[in-house]
Amino acid sequence: QVRLVESGGGLVQPGGSLRLSCAASGSIFNFNGMGWYRQAPGKERELVASITSGGSTNFADSVKGRFTISRDNAKNTMYLQMNSLKPEDTAVYYCNGYYSQYARVWGQGTQVTVSS
Repeated sequence: QVRLVESGGGLVQPGGSLRLSCAASGSIFNFNGMGWYRQAPGKERELVASITSGGSTNFADSVKGRFTISRDNAKNTMYLQMNSLKPEDTAVYYCNGYYSQYARVWGQGTQVTVSS
């Protein structure tokens, strides 16, 4: 069982940037893919960005052009670089790794608040 721990969240002004990290207790190489999800109060959890084991990436339309997802297999860490942040980006961000649609591992989440 690989455990995932998110970090890097915090308070940032609109237009600012944050980089979230997802550190794994074991190798992330065996994941078929990883992704970042977010959930705002009163809303459903949504997929923000994903990256496959082959390096293919996908982004939600709301963050396309502003966010970048990447991974460092040597450090067993995945990242989400968030630029040009908007108040609408405020949410708890969760790291996810999956072996299949039936087998997933989730982190505890990290709070991102975009406000003046």
